[in-house]
Amino acid sequence: MAPRDDSTPDSATTGSVSSRATGPAVIETETPTALRRTPTWVRVLRWPYTFLVAFSIAVGGFTIWASYYLDLPMRDPEGFLGPAYVRLPMLGLLFIGGGLAVQAFLQTRSLRGLRSRITTIVRTEWSWSRLIHAALGLIAFYISYVSYRNLKSFLPIVREEVLHDADLMKMDHWLFFGHYPALVLHDVLGTGFIALILSTIYVSYLMLTPVSLAAVLVLNKNLSLGAWYATALSLNWILGVASYYLVPTLGPVFANQSLFADLPGDSGVAALQRSLAHARYDVLSDPWATEKIHGIAGFASLHVSVVLTACLFFAIIGINKWLMRGLWVYFTGTVLATIYFGWHYLIDDVAGLAIGAASVLIAERVTRRAPAT
Repeated sequence: MAPRDDSTPDSATTGSVSSRATGPAVIETETPTALRRTPTWVRVLRWPYTFLVAFSIAVGGFTIWASYYLDLPMRDPEGFLGPAYVRLPMLGLLFIGGGLAVQAFLQTRSLRGLRSRITTIVRTEWSWSRLIHAALGLIAFYISYVSYRNLKSFLPIVREEVLHDADLMKMDHWLFFGHYPALVLHDVLGTGFIALILSTIYVSYLMLTPVSLAAVLVLNKNLSLGAWYATALSLNWILGVASYYLVPTLGPVFANQSLFADLPGDSGVAALQRSLAHARYDVLSDPWATEKIHGIAGFASLHVSVVLTACLFFAIIGINKWLMRGLWVYFTGTVLATIYFGWHYLIDDVAGLAIGAASVLIAERVTRRAPAT
């Protein structure tokens, strides 16, 4: 599964001729230079970012149309480090600057001459092509993410009064032999210190996605890997929002808050749940009178799908084994947190696993095409 170097055309398309070939005059006549060149449309199809760019344009266009058709406002969701259009470029610049500083220091092993070494690295390793590809990945991801958040906000208007929480809660109760999964976790793990640990894991997800994407796009020289990860994350958002419309739910904590009364009310998760509940009320009251976005949906769990996507991607490309183990521990904590705090039903997490795996596989196929042999 080694990534293809898109900058190196294969010999079949460039017209390379073996040194054993005879009759060079015939070859020059039958395969002129113009015919030996790869057609532009083939190059476009083989470009790792083709699908991601087309996908983000289609999704963005659909979201704009849906906003107009439903007469609902589009909003830019704020999050870690502010609005997405601020934090994504900021993270990109941060990783470029940090990566250059670290690389220069490792080469010089001294602070002296660090600036000149950074300048040399920029001149020799950072082409306009590399910068443009990193920017494309961030922009396409941003469009997909903003579209996802807005389509999710339209959900209670489009699927008005359609909720399947009662059915999924009964399923959970049956699968756990007459017990609610969250209460079982509360009894086994307790509701004290472990709640704060799981809360930290769950909320830190808000930073994981943009930080990991910026790191892959900026610090990795292989353009196809950056396209692969950005595409996989973007697919998560859209497959996830499609699942929201397929099976609309709020999640256990919003459907039956009494089950979670013993959990600490001062955790990051508790504050987030209160904020989402208030936003839901404001959006349902008058979507035009508030800048908030509706953000409650249970099926499927995108916390599970996105973190699994990261785990699978980094496991496939190969990173430090301790970092990889840490990622799997983080994934386990995320899955536990989704049930522990009542964000999701069991089937939500199962669907999240499917979306995460499918996103990685589809993205790999559409961004790392190898020429036919």
